[in-house]
Amino acid sequence: MKAALEAWGTKTNLFHQGVAKEVDDPDIIAATIRKPGVILRRPIGSTGPFKEHADLPTRLPREDVRATRAKLKKPARKIDDKAARQEALALDKEQRQRESERRKEEARSERRQKAVAKAQAAIEQANREHETRASKIEAERSALQKRSQEEDARWEKQKQKQKLEIAMRQARG
Repeated sequence: MKAALEAWGTKTNLFHQGVAKEVDDPDIIAATIRKPGVILRRPIGSTGPFKEHADLPTRLPREDVRATRAKLKKPARKIDDKAARQEALALDKEQRQRESERRKEEARSERRQKAVAKAQAAIEQANREHETRASKIEAERSALQKRSQEEDARWEKQKQKQKLEIAMRQARG
């Protein structure tokens, strides 16, 4: 209801006053889902489909026709220029406020997107640095493993040599 009132550009609760009402007709709900944020209309008293631009009613009940003719015969009400100017100024002010809010929201959204992109770039950079460091450590570990194996082999040779020397001394001896 709040979104509907905003879309209609009113702060008055038309639902509370009975001018507007909430519906649960699946056809109406489907029409509003197809065009979110757009005010859909249909001729008053008709059962036609809701559209962005409503058609004029093709049939009016007789008493409505009489009432319409009677209204047309009445002289038009004089519009107070001062009140009209004030209303126009208020409408203009409200439109400027809505536009200002829209620009602020766009700026907030843009800042959020930049912050997300910056954070994503930082994460990617940190991942690259980690991969580089991890690969260096792995290379060093591999080199140490090789050196360790070489030392073990050297030690084994030396032990064999010592055993042979001991065996030779015993044989001479």
